[in-house]
Amino acid sequence: MLFKRLLLAALLTAFTSASQAANNDSWQMLQKAAVAAHALSYQGIFVCQSGQQSKSVEIKHLFNGQHEFARNVVLDGLPREVLSQGGEVVIYNPKNEKIVIEKRRGQNMFPAILPTDLEAIKANYQLKFGETERVADRQAQILVLDAKDNLRYSYKFWVDSEYGLLLKSVMLNGKNEVLDSMAFNQLTLISAVDLDWFKPKIDAKKAYVMEDVNTIADKQEATHWRLKALPEGYVKVDQMMRAVKGKASPVTHLIFSDGLASVSLFIEPLENGIKPRNGRSLVGNTSFYANVAGNLQVTVVGEVPEATVAKIANAVVFVK
Repeated sequence: MLFKRLLLAALLTAFTSASQAANNDSWQMLQKAAVAAHALSYQGIFVCQSGQQSKSVEIKHLFNGQHEFARNVVLDGLPREVLSQGGEVVIYNPKNEKIVIEKRRGQNMFPAILPTDLEAIKANYQLKFGETERVADRQAQILVLDAKDNLRYSYKFWVDSEYGLLLKSVMLNGKNEVLDSMAFNQLTLISAVDLDWFKPKIDAKKAYVMEDVNTIADKQEATHWRLKALPEGYVKVDQMMRAVKGKASPVTHLIFSDGLASVSLFIEPLENGIKPRNGRSLVGNTSFYANVAGNLQVTVVGEVPEATVAKIANAVVFVK
């Protein structure tokens, strides 16, 4: 009997150790994917699918050992280009005949959607290995990132088994239904270091306008509102004042994150003659929530469940 107990204890210890080792290995692979998106040079085409809408994007990314350069070109519908260098993003949109330069905020562009610091993600999600599949003619290991509660969505990531680059990402709701996906269908690693390609195809015959998005960092303590407890796992990562055309007063814009998901909160004074907005909606993977706190219009939007945007909106308290 004693021998059986000792054997059972040894088997349980071995099983626990193996599970912990597998868990550590899965986080190490996710960490590799987070770094590879910035440290590798590559080009290809990926497809973004959200609901019934899809678009193909051509990407070229270069890391020269010190700096990152990327150019994304939307291949479907109206042409649109996004050039990024470090934290600066230039959007080229011929429909509006203007180029908008703005500081990148929140999530990065695919495949660089993972933060290099995974500690916050570890606190809010559980990670495990899935099957192996081929994506863009490359072998990929599936990692399943399960949300620990109903305040965030779950994800599946297909990670290149050789280079660690994220090849495919899928967002899942609580019913395990696919909300959106991004996946390479063509991918090639490159070694060139020239930057001849790092420029938009601008029609010199048209009058384009270069504009800076009018935002100002806001580090002052608000005097007319405050925040109650936020949804568990979400913390404020940025706050700014944003001038909006047609509005008499600037809008306060706060960004919250759980390490992966990002939510924007907008606070502005109610305007005379304009009906306040109240209500909620869900479009694809994006939740919207609007309400009124005192004389403030509160609007929250994010790629998170409806419960999360509602909790953030209701955390705003008007101070007389």
